Amino acid sequence: MHFKRAVSGTLAVALLALLSPTAAEAFCGFYVGKADTSLFNEASQVVLVRDGERTVVTMSNDYKGELTDFAVVVPVPVVLQREQIHVGERKYIERLDAYSAPRLVEYFDPDPCTPPAPPPRAMRSAAIPSAAPGVAPRMEERAKALGVTVEAQYTIGEYDILLLSAKESSGLEMWLRESGYKIPPRASKALEPYIKQDMKFFVAKVNLKEQQATGFTYLRPLQMAYESKKFMLPIRLGMANARGPQDLVIYAMTRQGRVESSNYRTVKVPSGMDVPVYVKGEFSRFYPALFEKAHEKEEQRALFTEYVWDMGWCDPCAANPLNREELRNLGVFWLDEPNNHPYGGSQVMLTRLHVRYDGEHFPEDLVFQTTNDRQNFQARYVLRHAFKGNLQCEAGQQYQRELDQRHQREAETLADLTGWDLGTITKKMGDDAPGKRAGKKDDSWYKRLWK
Repeated sequence: MHFKRAVSGTLAVALLALLSPTAAEAFCGFYVGKADTSLFNEASQVVLVRDGERTVVTMSNDYKGELTDFAVVVPVPVVLQREQIHVGERKYIERLDAYSAPRLVEYFDPDPCTPPAPPPRAMRSAAIPSAAPGVAPRMEERAKALGVTVEAQYTIGEYDILLLSAKESSGLEMWLRESGYKIPPRASKALEPYIKQDMKFFVAKVNLKEQQATGFTYLRPLQMAYESKKFMLPIRLGMANARGPQDLVIYAMTRQGRVESSNYRTVKVPSGMDVPVYVKGEFSRFYPALFEKAHEKEEQRALFTEYVWDMGWCDPCAANPLNREELRNLGVFWLDEPNNHPYGGSQVMLTRLHVRYDGEHFPEDLVFQTTNDRQNFQARYVLRHAFKGNLQCEAGQQYQRELDQRHQREAETLADLTGWDLGTITKKMGDDAPGKRAGKKDDSWYKRLWK
């Protein structure tokens, strides 16, 4: 999605980054690691809020480079009024990422020689309640000659924004070039399908004076609210400058249920497996390797569901659910309406989707649909620490015999999930390596002889 590597993470979805002037069970473990978007190179993030034909899109900009070189072009279904555009805060997207990121969960085996205590009741944590300028005549005249119409022009926060329509992709490309946007050779071909669909173009660049006045050292997310039958993200345009596959994480919030793609396969990322304890120190390698293996298994043509959850509670919380104020700032517009959902629960279902795409395997834009599925799911991977105390009871002896088999399964599971070498995995397991514990107890046979 980026025209050059300096445009790191700038909404890898949709955007021509132009240069210009299962229900989870309650458990007693602890979350000890997360796979947030920082683990993936130039991973872009988009928040989609959808109910009926109303959509709010939040686009996260993680631009690294001269601000004079920043601009984005986004196909949109309608001409947006000034009140439909907003500059948001990155912290709310960071909260969504922390809340929904794939996780490691850690358990410690109890003493098999001591009767287990009754399990605690599952606790549910509720979400915390809270409380157009005119167009320059010269610009308009030249645009008209090229079949381009400047529908609206705004300055909002640190962004100068234009809403354009066009009759021909070549005319739009020429207008953008003449206006100082350094676009790639393939831009005209990328623009053409959207013009044929009568879509408009949202163009934003940084207003340096306004940027300095904000006091922010980064670009804040752009938000758009509109009504359209189309529930989609236009990824094809961003491939015009792509140097390879791009990662995109989509946080979709509805009050109905899970969101999936209607024109590509949507599958759940592998989840719920026990893996060796040493993965705790290598989670930043583990999850990207797992995702790459799953991506290849699906022939590089699928979206992966990493999280689905009713945001009114969690069991337990990887991070606290977003409160009403945070949700409203991300565009959830129905919070003050009565909650009459037939399934109960809260008013917001979150779906986290992760897609790695390129032009060959994703020739169409992403089209979505909202389902009635409200079954919770999260990508989580389990570390089980072996009990290391006295195991002289009969149950302890049985536990030791089973432990070696468990560690063998964990090693094989990790190799299957990641493609890592099984021999290397068992070496890194240390004392947990299959066969190690069995060897250690050989010299204690006499201790049990006259017990």
